[in-house]
Formats: sequence, structure tokens, C-alpha cells
Amino acid sequence: MAIYHRIKDLREDSDKTQQELADYLGTSPQHYGKYELGNAEIPFERAIMLAKYYNVSLDYIAGLTNSKRGLSHGELTEKQQELLEFIGTLTDSEKAKLRHLVSLIAQ
Repeated sequence: MAIYHRIKDLREDSDKTQQELADYLGTSPQHYGKYELGNAEIPFERAIMLAKYYNVSLDYIAGLTNSKRGLSHGELTEKQQELLEFIGTLTDSEKAKLRHLVSLIAQ
């Protein structure tokens, strides 16, 4: 399931309007509507805001799992577990650089 389906379903299940979510995210309703249609990529920071707003995991929003709480350790592949362990060894500065690099790649 694509990310835009999840955020639309979450919004509708919460009986919220696009205007309310746009206000929360600090964007226009027109631009938020593009997220739900899949016509604009959701910046990582805004995806985090939505996950917090709906009290769900980013994994759920991204469609990686159907569990609103996210992936359990047992659901991760060996490569995913290795990557998480590697990230855990990085300094805060290195994590910030990695976040920046990932945001550039995701654009």
C-alpha cells in the first residue's frame, strides 16, 4: 500500500479534514491534498509529524507493516537488523549527516 493511501485512510478514520492536517503540518490544504493523491512526496519530517499525530509508526505509514505499532524485531530481515545495529553505533553528528544524506536521496 502506498504512503498516500495510508495517510488518507488515517485522516478519514480520524474524521479530520485536509485543512486540519495542513494546518498541523504547516502547509496549504492544496499541498497536503497532493500528498494524499501521491502527487507530492511527503518530507521525512512531516511523515514523522503524521506518525506522532496519529500515534502510529512510520513503518505503518510507509506501508511496510499492517501493524500500527510498527515492525517487531522478528519481522526485520537480517540486513535490516544489521543496518539498525550499525546506525546505533554512530555518533549524534554522524546520525545527523546520515539523516541529511537520506533526505537528499529521497527527494
